[in-house]
Amino acid sequence: MAWLILVISGAMETAWAIALEKSEGFSKPMPTTIFVLTLVLSMAGLGYALKFIPVGTAYAVWVGIGAVGTAAVGMIWLGESSSAARIVCLSLVVAGVVGLKVFH
Repeated sequence: MAWLILVISGAMETAWAIALEKSEGFSKPMPTTIFVLTLVLSMAGLGYALKFIPVGTAYAVWVGIGAVGTAAVGMIWLGESSSAARIVCLSLVVAGVVGLKVFH
């Protein structure tokens, strides 16, 4: 259960990062509200997961999911570069996250 919560928390990290960008410096109320809500949910889930998963592993997995998710959203929906080099680098992050789970 802790791993599932951690994955969801990583997805919430992606959501708050995108909402933060869309809030335009907290000047837009809806993206700002989404940012705050998803930030709280992400931190709460990470906090829960830390009861069962070592901090180094949990934090690295959480950040990895958030980073890859945010980069993917940027490439797919926000028109950011999706070069082969970026995709290879993101694949390496995914491999690291999977490795942390496998060798936990």
